[in-house]
Amino acid sequence: MSENRLSIDEAIELIENGDLKELGRMALARKRELHPNGITTFVVDRNINYTNVCWVDCKFCAFYRHEKDEDGYILTFDEIDEKIDELIAIGGTQILFQGGVHPRLEIEWYEDLVEHIHNKYPTITIHGFSAIEIDYIAKRSKISISDVLKRLNAKGLSSIPGAGAEILSDRVRDIIAPKKLDKDDWLEVHREAHKLGIKSTATMMFGTVETTREIVEHWDYIRTLQDETGGFRAYIMWSFQSSNTELKAELPEIEKQSSSRYLRLLAVSRLFLDNFKNIQSSWVTQGSYIGQMALMYGANDLGSTMMEENVVSAAGATNCMNTDEMITLIRDIGEKPAKRNTAYEILERY
Repeated sequence: MSENRLSIDEAIELIENGDLKELGRMALARKRELHPNGITTFVVDRNINYTNVCWVDCKFCAFYRHEKDEDGYILTFDEIDEKIDELIAIGGTQILFQGGVHPRLEIEWYEDLVEHIHNKYPTITIHGFSAIEIDYIAKRSKISISDVLKRLNAKGLSSIPGAGAEILSDRVRDIIAPKKLDKDDWLEVHREAHKLGIKSTATMMFGTVETTREIVEHWDYIRTLQDETGGFRAYIMWSFQSSNTELKAELPEIEKQSSSRYLRLLAVSRLFLDNFKNIQSSWVTQGSYIGQMALMYGANDLGSTMMEENVVSAAGATNCMNTDEMITLIRDIGEKPAKRNTAYEILERY
């Protein structure tokens, strides 16, 4: 935490009026204070969406199906095992495990699933279940959020992703995902996880109907919770991908966010989130060139090689990268590539 913290108003001023190159210089300097060895990390993992059935009907999502839809699915344990076998074959260490919010699955189903994976694949970290999933499992199973987290953690759940944050503004959430849990509930799930020693990530999806102030207020909420718990491992930000979404049909005036807007927000997030050591580049939504540029604007991690990605690609973004391409990208800007695990511990340097 820096002594001279950026205020909300100061961050808004930088976003709206700061010189883009100067913001990059400031963010890079801050990154180098935190990561003086010039190492840029990435993780070899796979997104496994165990179901696409979801009752939440987020207007920005093109992935979900309803239970009655012909192409709705729940993966069998055998299908999940096959995906993990393929991941291990390429040196993977983590599964990002999330689904739609299935209306009928209860805590016992999730316990069996996590236990099965943890026992069969002890080297694989289960980074899974977003706040909305945890919250709904608790309601459906008539237990507390803390009990859901304790029970899944006991079976082998290691950490939880920040998905479902979108923008932590109830005004925005009421427009883009009216059935989704509100901002205080999202923060509470992560607070409860951190109390139990379960680490998590904090995310943001920008580019729908939010204001610049609401973006910075989102940062302020997660910075405050990080002061309280220290439980966030990283911050990850990406732009709304509009293809095939109900939101774009409803609000056709929503414009695709520019690369410079992404880099500007990324740089100021590095300056504002002074208690977050790790910030990921979103090459999946931005493409590899801007993903690489992000490393000069405050990001110190390229995220995942994304062996499988279904949610963002359903909305029209289809970028992909393998380990060799990531290594080349990192070396190209004079930094040292390294493979990490979920806890940001370095497993291999290249």
